[in-house]
This record gives sequence, C-alpha cells and structure tokens, in this order.
Amino acid sequence: MTIDNPAKRNAMTARMWRELPELLEPLAKDPAVRVLVLTGAGADFCAGADISELTDINRSGDANLSSRAEKALAAFPRPTVAAIRGFCVGGGCQLAAACDVRFAEHGARFAITPAKIGIVYPPTAIERLVGLVGPASAKYLLYSADLVTAEHALRIGFLEETAEDVGARVAEFVRTLLSRSQFSLEAAKDIVGGIADGSLTEERVDGWMRGSVEGEDAAEGIAAFLARRPARFTWTRQ
Repeated sequence: MTIDNPAKRNAMTARMWRELPELLEPLAKDPAVRVLVLTGAGADFCAGADISELTDINRSGDANLSSRAEKALAAFPRPTVAAIRGFCVGGGCQLAAACDVRFAEHGARFAITPAKIGIVYPPTAIERLVGLVGPASAKYLLYSADLVTAEHALRIGFLEETAEDVGARVAEFVRTLLSRSQFSLEAAKDIVGGIADGSLTEERVDGWMRGSVEGEDAAEGIAAFLARRPARFTWTRQ
C-alpha cells in the first residue's frame, strides 16, 4: 500500500485518512494477502497530516480521523511492515508506529511536530509511541519536535533496522515471512498485541494452542524438519 501525495511529501489529506480503513477492510478478509507493506510514493514516506486542512477538519468534528486510520492499520490481522524513505513526520510516524515492524533507509528523518503548531498529538499515537520507545524518548520527540536521524530512531527502538536500500531489505524480509507458517504469524501477532494492550484472554490462548497441537501446519512443519526439507505450509484463515 502506497501513500501517494508526492507533491506534499505524501502528507495525508482528510480524504486519505478516511479511505485508509476502507482500503484495509477487504485486504484483511482476503486470504491471498499474507503481508502488508506500507510505503510512500517517491522520495518520502509521509510528512504527516496536510496542515492546510487541519482547521477545517477540527471544525467539522473529524479530529479523530488519524486515530481511526491508525487503529485500523494496527488491527490488520497479518504482518505489517513500514518501508521508510526520506521524511517520516507527525502522522507519518503515527502510521509507521501502527505497523508491526519498521525498516528505514539510512538517510530517513523522523519527527513528531505538534509542538511546532500548538496542537496535541493523538493520545492513541502517544500511547503507541511510548510502547515502542519508552516515556523518556517519547517526551524527547514530542517536546523538541526536532528531526532525528534513522540511526537515532533505531537506537531508541522506533526502528527494527536501517538499510542502504530499504526496498530490497523489505522484499527480503517479506520473502522470509512468506516461507513461515501463516498460522504461527497470526497467532504471534494476536498474542503479542493482547499482552501489550492487556486484552489477552485464556480463551484466545487456548484457541491458538489447540491449533498448534492439532493443526495442519504443525504436522507439516515437524515432518519437514525431520525430513530436512523446506516446509510447505497451507493454513489460511477461513
């Protein structure tokens, strides 16, 4: 999925924020979609919300547009990967943080800039940011509103990796994910998410563990390991 507004460094318009959950819904239901990569058109990932629309958005009562898009992206049931080039600012960081993992090119730059224009970063995004980088680093980014390097973002835990060619590295990572058990990946995403937000229940865990013992992927994985051959996993969500 490509954020496509390169004339404004892929800033998100109100229409784009509204459309993101609508675009994600059919993809989440499509068993052929096993990984979602979010990136930006051209040289940048996303420069945040389109500032020229903020006043109208707030007056229209749509101030939670970005949070709804962020939540929809975070709830996507299969692995999500942010491939970041250039600027990743404000709402761009909000979208990147909603992905499961983040890769960036060495020259990428990151900032969270509400303090420069006197608004409040969405609480959902602050909560997610704190979960990734911790309270002190979150405050540094929110207080200063300054651009930081990809190396800084990696050091504080916002990124998983930096790369000379982020497209090539993400393609390699996606190939790895496609070789793994989709059952295992979806279980891991659900359990990790449940631990992080406190929603994990015994029933959810029991369901995944039954599938781990009884499922076709487990049988295939064990057989492949014993035969010293690549596994051919077939599980898909019904």
